Amino acid sequence: MYEDKQVRGQCHDRGAGELMVEIHLEKTIDAPVEQVFDWLADPANLAAAPLALRGRWAKDSSAPGAGAVRVVTAVGTWLREEITAYDRPRRYTYLIVRSFPPFNHEGGTLTFTASGDSTHVDWLSHYTHPVLAGGKLLEAVSYRLLCSNFRAILDACAKALER
Repeated sequence: MYEDKQVRGQCHDRGAGELMVEIHLEKTIDAPVEQVFDWLADPANLAAAPLALRGRWAKDSSAPGAGAVRVVTAVGTWLREEITAYDRPRRYTYLIVRSFPPFNHEGGTLTFTASGDSTHVDWLSHYTHPVLAGGKLLEAVSYRLLCSNFRAILDACAKALER
């Protein structure tokens, strides 16, 4: 079941009058919180997104946890993300530290809340693209692509884990 809380387009004021793109999705998955957390924290499962080709821990990365680095290769993009906080099974945060095309990422957070035998997942991410990389035009495209791919990842998690 989705509670799709996304807000379209540029919607978050950074404070200097610059607007950010916000993606906010929520989904309840009929599986234990530890299993849902582990599935969504595993970069290999990011390949469940239609445009993702591969997700993995970087070769120089530590084990899953704060400071770990994951690399995602997708059609038309490449991302290097650092896990900035890791509180299993409640929450983890990440930051895109390098990418093509470039992102100005203020971070992403996945929060997991046990609800009986189910888990409520709240996924929130804020970003912009630099003007020279396409700015607002690229944001209009990336927003739609990222929303659909985030949804696909949550759906794949549910399909893999629900009883």
